[in-house]
Amino acid sequence: MDKTFNPQAIEQKRYQAWEDKGYFKASGHGDPYCILLPPPNVTGSLHMGHAFQHTIMDALIRYHRMKGDNTLWQCGTDHAGIATQMVVERQLNAENKTRHDLGRDAFVDKIWEWKDHSGGTITRQMRRLGTSPDWEREAFTMDDDLSDAVREVFVQLHEEGLIYRGKRLVNWDPVLHTAVSDLEVVNEEENGHMWHMRYPLADGSGELIVATTRPETMLGDTAVAVHPEDERYKAMIGKEIKLPITGRLIPIVADDYVDQDFGTGCVKITPAHDFNDYDLGKRHNLEMINVFTADAKINDVAPKKYQGMDRFDARKVIVEDLESAGLLVKIEDHKLKVPRGDRTGAVIEPYLTNQWYVAVESLAKPAIEAVESGEIRFVPENWNKTYYQWMYNIQDWCISRQLWWGHRIPAWYDDNENVYVGRTETEVREKHNLADDVSLRQDEDVLDTWFSSALWPFATMGWPKETPELETFVPSSVLVTGFDIIFFWVARMIMMTKKFTGKIPFKDIYITGLIRDEQGNKMSKSKGNVLDPIDLIDGIELDTLVDKRTKGMMQPQLAEKIAKRTRKQFPEGIDAYGTDALRFTFAAMASTSRDINFDMGRVEGYRNFCNKLWNASRFVLMNTEEHDTGKDGGKMTLSLADKWIWARFQHTLAEFEHALKDYRFDIAAQAVYEFTWNQFCDWYLELSKPVLNSDASTDAQKRGTRHTLVNVLESLLRLMHPFMPYITEEIWQRVAPLCGKQGESIMVEAFPEIDATKQDEQVLADIEWVKSFIVGIRNIRGEMDISPNKPLSVLLKNASEKDKARLALSEGFLAKLAKLEAIDLLDANDKGPASATALVGDMEIMIPMAGLIDKDAELARIAKSLEKIEKDYARTEGKLSNDNFVSKAPEAVIAKEKEKLEDFKRQIDKLKEQKDTIENL
Repeated sequence: MDKTFNPQAIEQKRYQAWEDKGYFKASGHGDPYCILLPPPNVTGSLHMGHAFQHTIMDALIRYHRMKGDNTLWQCGTDHAGIATQMVVERQLNAENKTRHDLGRDAFVDKIWEWKDHSGGTITRQMRRLGTSPDWEREAFTMDDDLSDAVREVFVQLHEEGLIYRGKRLVNWDPVLHTAVSDLEVVNEEENGHMWHMRYPLADGSGELIVATTRPETMLGDTAVAVHPEDERYKAMIGKEIKLPITGRLIPIVADDYVDQDFGTGCVKITPAHDFNDYDLGKRHNLEMINVFTADAKINDVAPKKYQGMDRFDARKVIVEDLESAGLLVKIEDHKLKVPRGDRTGAVIEPYLTNQWYVAVESLAKPAIEAVESGEIRFVPENWNKTYYQWMYNIQDWCISRQLWWGHRIPAWYDDNENVYVGRTETEVREKHNLADDVSLRQDEDVLDTWFSSALWPFATMGWPKETPELETFVPSSVLVTGFDIIFFWVARMIMMTKKFTGKIPFKDIYITGLIRDEQGNKMSKSKGNVLDPIDLIDGIELDTLVDKRTKGMMQPQLAEKIAKRTRKQFPEGIDAYGTDALRFTFAAMASTSRDINFDMGRVEGYRNFCNKLWNASRFVLMNTEEHDTGKDGGKMTLSLADKWIWARFQHTLAEFEHALKDYRFDIAAQAVYEFTWNQFCDWYLELSKPVLNSDASTDAQKRGTRHTLVNVLESLLRLMHPFMPYITEEIWQRVAPLCGKQGESIMVEAFPEIDATKQDEQVLADIEWVKSFIVGIRNIRGEMDISPNKPLSVLLKNASEKDKARLALSEGFLAKLAKLEAIDLLDANDKGPASATALVGDMEIMIPMAGLIDKDAELARIAKSLEKIEKDYARTEGKLSNDNFVSKAPEAVIAKEKEKLEDFKRQIDKLKEQKDTIENL
C-alpha cells in the first residue's frame, strides 16, 4: 500500500469498476428493499442538501445490499418545468430572442437539446459522491412511459370528476406569466406602508375608514366587511358604500373573519386579488372583479386614466387622487410579508384565472388514514403533526401552469369552447364521435411539475402495466427527504399511489434536517456561504473559489463583500478532503435536529480518521502479508487481546445495526469511529505487538494474532463500507486474500453478522483492567516528566485475587506497553516506599519515587488532584443533603451517588497519605 491515502488516485477508478460490473442492479433474490431518489431538477447541480441526503440513502442501500436483500435504488431526474424553461429562455434572451420568436415546437426542441447536452451534471456529480443507484433504470419525468402514466392518471381522475377546470385565485408570477405553487413563493418581511382611506356611504350619512397595504386593488373592491358584533357598525350593515374613484356602489357586509380590534375594524374586500377576500367573497356571493392584466398592469375594467399602468405606478397615482379628493386620512410606515417569486423576484399577484384543479378531499382521506394507522411512519415521529396540519386543511390543487415545457394537458377544445379530455386527440374524436372536419386545439397549458412527480413511486415501476417491479418494489422501504416538501410531494405521492395501486408508496419517511453554515445561516449565493460538495472532495484554490462565489453578481459592493468574507474564511482555499471524509461527516451529523450546522473542522477531523485507518491497515499488512495468517488452517492460540477485540467488535456491530434501524446515522457513525480509532488502532494494534515481536511467543500464538489482525480489519471494513465506500474497497482488496476471501468487491460481500461465540464480557472487563493499569502508569510518567522509554519497577498494593489473576494473564502486555522491568506485590501491612500512585479499582499501583521525581512538582500535582476530588466530593455530598433531590430521585440514582461519594472519600484519603509520605522524604 502507498504510504499515504490519496482519494483522488482511487475514487473514480473504483467507481467505474463497480458500475461496469453491474453491482448496482437489484439482485432478484432476498427480501425487497427499495429507495426512491427524490428526483433532482435536471437543470440542477449537487448542493450540500443533496449530498447529505444522497449519502444517507446510499448508506442504507449499500447496507441492505450487503445484507442480501433484493435492493433497488430507483434514480432519475425531474423536468422541472419553470426552472428548465427559464434556463433556455435566458440563453435565447442573450441572443436578443424570445421563445415566441421560435414558436412552441421549436422552443421545446431547444429545451430537449439543452437537456441532452447539459442535463447530466447532477448525475455525474452523484457518481463522484459514490452513490450506487441502478443507473440502467434511470428515469426522467418526461420519458415516454412516464408521460403515458401522467396522461392515464389525468384522464382517469377527470372521468371520476376529480379533475375539473374552474376560475379561481392562484399565485401569479407576472414575469413568467404562469401560476406558481406556494413552494415557489418566498414570503419575507419588507418595509412598506399602510394607507388609511375614507369610504363614504352612498346615502351621505357618514363614512367608513379602511386601511390597506395595496391601495391599487381598491379598483376591484366589491364590499367593505365589518364584524357582526361590532356595535360601531351594526346599523350600517346592509348599506352601500360609494367606492371612491370608480363610483361603483358596494355593500357593507358582516363577517366573523374581521378582527374588530385591529385598525378601524373595517376591511376592504377585493375577492379577485386577495386569498382571504376570495373566501369571504364566495361566502357573500360578491362580484369578483379582476383589475390586472397577466403582467400586473391595470386592465380595461378600471377607469380609463389608470389603464395600462404598472400596478405600482397606478398605486402612486391613486394615492395622489385620493389625497386631492380629501379621502386620504394618513399613511403609516408598516412592515409586511411580501410574496415574491423565488426565480424572478417579482411580487406575486393573487390572480383570478381559469385553471385545472384536482379535487383532493376524497384522495386525502385514505392518505391521512395510512399515517394515523401506522402503515406509514414518519421519522422523527413529530413530523406527522405537520402532515396532519396540512392534510386536514387541504384545498383543491391547481395543477395547470402557463408554460411550454412540461406535460401538455390532455384536453382539446372545439370552436365553441367545449372541452374534451382523452389520452390522444384520436381517442377524443372516437369517444365523442367528432367528425374529422371538427376543428380541435389542445390546451396550451402544461401540468404542474408536482403532478408528475407525485406518480414517481409507481410510474417508475412500469404502471399502468402490471410489471414485476410494480409488484416487488411498491411500497418502497423508506423515503429520505426534507420537511419543506412534506405537503408538496410526500403527501401527494401517498394520495396518488393509494388511489392508483391501492398500496402505500413507502413504509417509512425519514425527514432530514436542513444543512446550514457553521453559524446556522441558510446557505445562499447572496450570503456568499454556499459550499459545493465537489469542492470539498477535490479541493479548490482561493481565487477560483472567490470567482465561483461572486460570478454573475450584479451588485459590485455585494460581490466585494462576499469576496472579502471568503478570503478571510478560506485564506488557503479549500483542501481536498476526499469523498469518504465528506460522507462520514454527513453521517456523523445526521441527528434528529431540524437544522444541522455544517462544520468544516469535522470534515478535516474525518479526513484524519481516513488517514488513521489507512496507516493502521498498512501496519496490519506489514505484519501479515508475508506471514501465516491461518487462512489455510493450522493451530491458533488467541491472546486475551485477540479475544477482547473480537468481543468489542460484536458490541460495535450490534450498536451500529440498532442505530441504523432507528435512522440514527450519527450514533452509528460514532460507534464505528470509537471502535476504529480508540479500540482497534490505539489499543489493539499496540496489544498485538508483544505477541508478534516476542521470541517467547509460539507459532500458534503469532498465527492467532495475525489471523485476528486481518480478520477483524476485514470485518471492520465491511462494517464501515456503507459510509466510506472508497477507502474500504481499496484496503479490502489487499486484506481479503489474507482472510481466504476470493470476492471481487467489498460491496457485494456479506455484511458482518454478530457471532455469539465471540461475545465475552469477562474478556472485555479483563482488558479494561489492563488499559486502566497502562493509562495509570502513563499518566504518572507524564505528570512526573519520566521518559516513556525509562523502564520502571512498580509495586501493587491491595491487589485482590481477581487482580492477581488478571496480572497473570496480562503481565506480558503490561511489561511491554507500560515499559515495566518488574511488578511486585506488597503485603497487606506493608506501606511501601514513598511512591507516585494510580488506582485501578481498589488496587494501588505504586512507582517508588526515590531518584525519579521532583518533590515539589509531585506535591503540586497531588494538591491539584486533591482540590478537584474534594470539589467533586462536596458537590455529591451537597446533592445527598438536599431533601428535594433525595425525595424525588429514583433509588438507583441515590445509590449511585452514595457510591461516588465513598469512592471520592477513598481517593482523598489516598492522596493525603501520598502527600504525607512525600513531605517526609
